[in-house]
Parts: sequence; structure tokens; C-alpha cells
Amino acid sequence: MTKKLISSILFIVSVLFLQAQNAGPKDGWLPELKGGFRIQKAQKLYWENGFAFDFTSPKIADRSIHLGVSYVTTRLGSAMSSNAIKQDNFLISPGYFFRHQKQFQPFTRLNLGYFHADYEYAIFDVLPNSAFLFSLDAGLSYEFKAPITLNLSAGYNLNSGTGTKGPGTLYPVFYQMSIYYTILKQK
Repeated sequence: MTKKLISSILFIVSVLFLQAQNAGPKDGWLPELKGGFRIQKAQKLYWENGFAFDFTSPKIADRSIHLGVSYVTTRLGSAMSSNAIKQDNFLISPGYFFRHQKQFQPFTRLNLGYFHADYEYAIFDVLPNSAFLFSLDAGLSYEFKAPITLNLSAGYNLNSGTGTKGPGTLYPVFYQMSIYYTILKQK
């Protein structure tokens, strides 16, 4: 299941990159694509790091609406050098950016996706280890004069787990920092 999700995300991203290569000055649907890394911290639990992409277009509410795709995991965070539980988050995040024409932009997002925790030992197979992700976050975005954008946000998982009902490592409150490089931007 995890390999299929990763393959699907990579396919979507590669299609976007192919379109980026072919977009001409009259093609206004793909003016801005950013890619970068994300650092996420669940309050009182793990660090999760990963990759994120952000897409917007003037044909979609004049660049106010963004569509994000991200993958964050403890495999690149807390579980890298410890025995922390390995967990993966696959997210699609539509968001609304206020003041999109300015460098400093408040935003809000709806995050939808899939969560999976790998408990590694058969004794834990009775515990729930996956869940549908449904969370909201709000934050601030700053576009530097260089092709770099910094996003800081705080969010709340609306379906966090208790260990018996949903994964016990899916905590409700999280914080994120994303640093993007602008891959494609229509002038």
C-alpha cells in the first residue's frame, strides 16, 4: 500500500514537471510550482521531516488558492537515530493564501491524506496502525526576493488516535516549517 501511494505521488509530481518543461508564455495554467522540504513536530511526540510541493495559478482564484502535496515521515526525523516508531504521512493540501500579491502572506489549509505507523513487531499487530488524515492548519508565508519561500504553521488533526481507536502516535496538535524553492514561475 505504501509503495503504491509513493508511486502515485511521484507520478503526479513528474507529470507536473513535464508540463513545466513544455509551458510556454501563453500557457497561463502553470505559472508557479515550488518544491522543498518540510519539518513537522507533533506536540509532545516525534519530529517528522519530508518533502513538499506547492502549486498555484492565476486561473485558480488569481493565485489565492494553492494545492500542496507532501510526504513527511519519522524515518527522516526522530526514527532516524533512535527506536522511535516509524510513521509516514501522505498529504494533499488545498489552501487559501491571503494577500497573495505581497511577500508576507497569511494562509489556511485543509490537509487530507493517509497515515501509517510501522510498529515492526508482530505482537503489535492488534493495534490500529493507519488512519485517514483530516486536519486544518493556519500560518504565515514569506516569499524572499530570492526564489525561496518560508512557511510556518500550526495545525490540528481532527481525527487523532487513542491507541485503541486509531493509531496512538497520531497526536492532535502539530507545527510545521516548510522551505520551498521556486521551480517554475511565470513572469
